[in-house]
Amino acid sequence: MNPMPLSTQHSLATAQLGRNTFKEILESRTPIREAALESFRRRNAFLDGIFYDIGKVTDDEAIRTAPWLAREGAILIVPPSGGGSLQLCRTVDEFAAAGGPNIRALAVAGVGSSALGAAAFARNVADAFEATVAAVVSGYGLSDQLTEALGGWFWFGALNRFRHQFEPLDAMSRALSGRESVSSSDPALNLGRISLDTRTVMALLADHRLSFSLLTGHSKGNLVISEALYELEHQASERPIPDDKFWIVTVSAAVAVPPRYTKIIDVMGAIDGFGALNSTPGISVEKRWPLSWHHTNTELFFHLPVTKVFRGLRTERGLSVE
Repeated sequence: MNPMPLSTQHSLATAQLGRNTFKEILESRTPIREAALESFRRRNAFLDGIFYDIGKVTDDEAIRTAPWLAREGAILIVPPSGGGSLQLCRTVDEFAAAGGPNIRALAVAGVGSSALGAAAFARNVADAFEATVAAVVSGYGLSDQLTEALGGWFWFGALNRFRHQFEPLDAMSRALSGRESVSSSDPALNLGRISLDTRTVMALLADHRLSFSLLTGHSKGNLVISEALYELEHQASERPIPDDKFWIVTVSAAVAVPPRYTKIIDVMGAIDGFGALNSTPGISVEKRWPLSWHHTNTELFFHLPVTKVFRGLRTERGLSVE
């Protein structure tokens, strides 16, 4: 793998401008919590530069993805390159008011990503369809921090159930900081003891104002989607999600989803042992991209070219975000 290119370094440096002071930590309602998570957030921003195509994110967008603004569970509205700047929505209601009903694709990044990585992955998908994509920002909350200390970034499949043992800590800290921000117009949706990123995906899928034709995740993001779908299966809802309502494309980790969903495409790099290790056993991968590893940064060797992959799937499988 070649050294981190200048454009990637520039995006990371620009993102750092949005977090170059501890003022936000000291002024927050839970300064100890924010300070404890800061080292993980800084590490994740570095990982974004390796695993995601952050050179496709503009300077202004990189600053907006600072964790003080785009926290776990936030929703990004990401247009294709040259189609305008991304928007940040803190709740499902904000997303709906900002044009969410017209967006048909939902993306969730993974590995140890921050909002910067989420924006970059969504931009790759948006460029493939020349259409705006919604992205959900994944961890880190306190429960993720504890499993991270045990290697959860690498073994996310094995430690996923263990993570939920610590979810009450997240619920308590969010209540103290006034961050119970996920909202949905569906009163039947019970968002219980579930990670905030998964709760946001659930709320988006269950909201009567929204309609998606594509769900896609990268690495651990696929697990977030899987958890949301399984949880919706177990919760009573006045508006169940129809069978075959949308395509599901998993990138770099094939995970199980409820059997009602049959329009599934699993994509993985041909040399991605990391993705294979974290996939659900027994799931066959339909699309293996030659000479590709786990990362999607097009400026690095052996990357998985997300935009090119999805353009191919549009032709081969009729994928659409109409």
